[in-house]
Amino acid sequence: MNSIKWLFLQIKIIANGWRLVSKCLLLLVCLFLVSVQPALAGLKEDSYDGNIFVIYAGNGSLVPSKQTLGQALAAHKPVFLAFYVDDSTDCKEYAIAISQVQAFYGRVAEIIPIGVDTIPVKETYDPTEPGYYYQGAVPQVLVFNQSGEVVLNKQGQVPFEEIDDKFRQIFNLLPRTESVPLKRRSFNEFSSELN
Repeated sequence: MNSIKWLFLQIKIIANGWRLVSKCLLLLVCLFLVSVQPALAGLKEDSYDGNIFVIYAGNGSLVPSKQTLGQALAAHKPVFLAFYVDDSTDCKEYAIAISQVQAFYGRVAEIIPIGVDTIPVKETYDPTEPGYYYQGAVPQVLVFNQSGEVVLNKQGQVPFEEIDDKFRQIFNLLPRTESVPLKRRSFNEFSSELN
């Protein structure tokens, strides 16, 4: 009889132990769920969301670029160089304009977005390196002609029309006022809002 009581006592102790363990696990899960913060990143916030060209411009083909600045200049190809950071509101808003430049000139010019965080820290840079042209502000855009001369170097959200005017000069195209207006289709909700 005592052995049966002893067996039931052991079963009761084990069952109580499992209840205690399950209650502790449930408490830990609840504490974890309460402590998890929602993602607060967005277009109007200086926080990291991911690649701004994928998220806000709907264009993941921009990064990484096909050629380096040195390769494009050596090939005597016009270049559009854009400095950005992924956690800047201004850069997030400007990503659609950079994508728009690629839509119109991506086949005849090299479009090179450069994440400022990827520029190596050095004392001096060669003119074929992006760090040579970076002036410490984002967004910053540069347009190089076929000879490698800088024809546009501006900081801030430079309007697409200003960049378009420089490329029209480089490629000897008609001014915008004399040509047929081109329209770009939007392909996601962010690019249609920003257009």
